[in-house]
Amino acid sequence: MLTSVQKEILQNLINLYQSSADKSIKGEDIAEVMNRNPGTIRNQMQSLRSLGLVKGVPGPRGGYKPTIEAYHSLNITVSEKEFHVPIYKNGEELNDVSVAKIEFTSIPKPGECEAAIKVLGNIKDLNLGDVIRIGPTPVNNLGVMGKIVGRDDMDNILLVDTTTIRSIPKTKIGEIATKNIISLKTTNTLKEAAKILYSNSIDGAPVMEDNKVVGMFTVTDILKTLANNNENLHIKDLMSHDVVIVNEDMMIVNAIEIMFKNDLGRLIITDKNNNLIGIVTRTDLIDCITNLKEFPVITKK
Repeated sequence: MLTSVQKEILQNLINLYQSSADKSIKGEDIAEVMNRNPGTIRNQMQSLRSLGLVKGVPGPRGGYKPTIEAYHSLNITVSEKEFHVPIYKNGEELNDVSVAKIEFTSIPKPGECEAAIKVLGNIKDLNLGDVIRIGPTPVNNLGVMGKIVGRDDMDNILLVDTTTIRSIPKTKIGEIATKNIISLKTTNTLKEAAKILYSNSIDGAPVMEDNKVVGMFTVTDILKTLANNNENLHIKDLMSHDVVIVNEDMMIVNAIEIMFKNDLGRLIITDKNNNLIGIVTRTDLIDCITNLKEFPVITKK
């Protein structure tokens, strides 16, 4: 049975090891983080080595590394392939931290659901009241959002009062793409483009030239054009060039990430031969996620 000091030392060793790209950690570095005497750390390391939880690395660049048993003793799952599960605070991803485990403490009552988040890395910048977003996880694309209501520095655990729990389906983007593509030409006038969008009840369409997508034109572009008194220009002069083309085999979770990072409303979909086969909008992605009975969205009222 580990003492509280040994658990804290082991947790900090794993945190530092995780953020150092698997380099050995010196006892002095652990002592500095814990604000303890280096001699105390060295003495405890001897005990941890005898328990098979720590291995020593000799030489001037040596130090300590955690063993697989160290992760198990702190209830941290270790896979053959390392996955990074991000944590976001105020919309920004935190560096040098990753989620090791998520446990829900009150699933029968979704409106009162809390999650215990086991974290690898320093959690001292995560404070009570902070709203965080976690995920997606590698296996089931699980994402969790909520407010921190508790923090256990000894075991590196955050207690989160969840507001949203969502699992993104393992579906390829080509499966939800709209295949009946309405497109515009670079030579279309503003009036012609507006008529095409209106008659087909769509907010935007790709602009084609020589059978290739060269841009995107949307209702927003129409409003900008009218506001700037440019209605006499052709679509080639008014369209947006921010077009991202992805393969039909891309998973939905990756498509969502691309749209979020690039602030896009649409993705152009091609087959393996780079032939245009469809288009996917933000609305398509939202519908795909929220309409799934097997993977519902659980949100507090």
